[in-house]
Amino acid sequence: MKKMERHELEYLTRSFPTPTYVFDARVLRERVRFLRENLPDGVGLCYAIKANPFIVGELEGLVDRFELCSPGELRICQELALPSEQFVISGVYKSPEVIAELTRSGGPIGAYTAESLSQLALLARLSEERRERLPVLLRLTSGNQFGMAEEEVRETIRNRASYPFLDFQGLQYFSGTQKTSLKRLRRELDYVQGVLRGLREEFGYEARELEFGPGFPVMYFASEEFDEAAFLAEFSELLRGMEEKPRLVLELGRSIAASCGVYLTRIVDKKSNHDQNYAIVDGGMNHLVYYGQSMAMKLPLCHAYPERSGEPEKWNLCGSLCTVNDILVKQLPLCGPQIGDVLVFENTGAYCMTEGISLFLSRALPAVVLLRDGGEAELVRGTLETYKMNMPQENGEKKGME
Repeated sequence: MKKMERHELEYLTRSFPTPTYVFDARVLRERVRFLRENLPDGVGLCYAIKANPFIVGELEGLVDRFELCSPGELRICQELALPSEQFVISGVYKSPEVIAELTRSGGPIGAYTAESLSQLALLARLSEERRERLPVLLRLTSGNQFGMAEEEVRETIRNRASYPFLDFQGLQYFSGTQKTSLKRLRRELDYVQGVLRGLREEFGYEARELEFGPGFPVMYFASEEFDEAAFLAEFSELLRGMEEKPRLVLELGRSIAASCGVYLTRIVDKKSNHDQNYAIVDGGMNHLVYYGQSMAMKLPLCHAYPERSGEPEKWNLCGSLCTVNDILVKQLPLCGPQIGDVLVFENTGAYCMTEGISLFLSRALPAVVLLRDGGEAELVRGTLETYKMNMPQENGEKKGME
């Protein structure tokens, strides 16, 4: 990610409250361009909205599809007036009411995924009621709760004539994230190709599309070294060597979104206990969950603003939650940190704003700022109080126990 300029940090820290997420549309556009240039021509990109819903509008025209996994994500895309033919309606649970609403609307949908036989039955029933064909991707499981077993996929294709209003476009396959092993990706591609080959040879079925989630890795810590261009070059050779040739769409979330984000949190207190320096910040692990179990075990891509001179000392950065687990960084070298200084965490554009334990201690959700192409900053969501979520609703329905 392009490091944020000093004058930009000065403006952001002066103009907006902390903690704050800042998403840079310029970096986002450059990231998509990088992926396009380092992947084979004709490979489509599908953005998984769950990674960061705030940048969806900035991706219109940059990616080929948007993966939606909830009614809320659907509403976001509808409010932004994104073209519905680019929607992939996915998710391990599909609300029957929402799917029925979509099919009744008559608008074209890029694809519906079928993750189970019951989802398949729902899509079949709705398509028959409307007498309209629905485009379907059968999600092939990678060995977890997502998707259908290979034999169920085979039986579905074998009996596809019994689904006259379902258009089976192909398969969807996703097995995880943060994958740096090309051998693993080769095995996954070989497996999916084997399934496609079997469907063709046994049932005469030619898949027109494969939506594949490669789970490209993102580097979060200073000690990590990764030659992404070389990695993508080797992965591209794997794609070019595929014997099965359906249209290939890569479903990406973290890889697209991570680099465009920074998280700003301010030092609000500092102390020394038992020879350990502690800086308390107004954010916390409820905002930086993307580190997972590595939180506080490695040094993240983080620096202080303003930069101060002097001999660095080791500081433990702790958040505002009343739990000993709320440690963002251990032993971060800082030069004379002061109350009011801002810590800048990089590569925070994916998942931290959607996966955090937001309601713990009823602290407010951070503000969200979007940096536009011209460099202007727009507050797209102010600080959002969560305590109201624990308050009785006005005119709420009251029910007695009998």
